[in-house]
Amino acid sequence: MTFFEFNKKFPTEQSAINYFYQVRYNNILTCPHCGAKINLYRTARKKVCICHSCNNTFSPFSDTIFRKSKTDMRLWFYAIHLILNDKKGISGCQLQRELGVTYKTAWRMLKQIREAMSNINMRKTFEIFVEIDETYIGGKPRKENKKLDANNLPDGKTKSKRGRGTNKTPVIGIIERSSKKVYAKVALPNKEGKKLTGKQLLSIIDEVCKDETTIVSDDFSGYKILDKKTKNNFFHFTVNHSQGQYSAGNGIHTNSIESFWSLIKRQHTGTHHHYSVKYMQNYINEMSFRQNNRKNQSVFDKLLKQSVGF
Repeated sequence: MTFFEFNKKFPTEQSAINYFYQVRYNNILTCPHCGAKINLYRTARKKVCICHSCNNTFSPFSDTIFRKSKTDMRLWFYAIHLILNDKKGISGCQLQRELGVTYKTAWRMLKQIREAMSNINMRKTFEIFVEIDETYIGGKPRKENKKLDANNLPDGKTKSKRGRGTNKTPVIGIIERSSKKVYAKVALPNKEGKKLTGKQLLSIIDEVCKDETTIVSDDFSGYKILDKKTKNNFFHFTVNHSQGQYSAGNGIHTNSIESFWSLIKRQHTGTHHHYSVKYMQNYINEMSFRQNNRKNQSVFDKLLKQSVGF
C-alpha cells in the first residue's frame, strides 16, 4: 500500500474504525457477553457498541493491542503501514516525527504492534528440509588497546569477543527451505547459566519442526544431539564452517538462515542501534513476521487480525 492509497482508503478516523470492524467481524458484530449477532448497535461513541439482547455495552477494541488507547485509529493504522513498508523497521524517534505524537506514545505503539506480530502459532509447521543456525546480538567488539592488557579495558570493562564465547545474547533461527518461513528465538541462559546446550537447541527445534524433518546446521557441538536416536527421527547434515566449508553440495548449506541474520544485523545497527535483552524477542519477532509475509499482499489485514486476543 502506498501513501496515496492509504490516504484514499482511510480519509478519516471513522473510516479506519469501520475497516477494523470489517476485518475482525466481517461486518457481522458479535456480542462477547452473550454471543448474539442480532440486536447489536453502534453508539454515538465511536468505539462502543450495545447489545439489546443482554443489555451490555462492549468495545470491539477491548481485547486488542488498541485497548485503552486514546490515539486516533488512523494514526495507529498509519504506524502499521510505515512498519510494514520498511524492510528493516522504524525507530521510536522516527515514528514520533512521522505521527506528531510524543515519544512515549510512539514507543508504546511500536511495542503493541510488535506484540501483534508475534501473536501466531507456529508449532509443528516446518517440515521436509530446514536450516538452523545461531547469531549473537550486541555491540561490536572493542578494539584492543596495545598499552593495556589484551582482556582488560578502562572502567573495568572487558574486551568483547565475536561469535561463540561472547557475552552477547544468542538467537537461534530455523528457516524452512521451501517456503522461506523463519522462526527465531532468543536463547537465554538456563538455571545453570549455560547457553546453547544440546537440550536447549533440541527443544527449540521440536517446537516448530515435524518428525523426520531433514535439518542442516554448521559444525557446532551443540547440534550433535541431532545425530543421536530420538523420538523425532530427525535427519541431520552439517557444513564445516570452521574449515571454510560453506556448502557440502546437494543443497547442504545454511546460506538461507545466514541471509536472515544479515537483515537482523542491519535492523540492529542501522535502525535501532541497541536491543535490550528484555524486549529483544519482540524485535526478532518483528523481523520474522516481515520475512514470513514478504509476499503477502494482505499483510495489513493479517496484522489487524493478529492484533486481537490480548
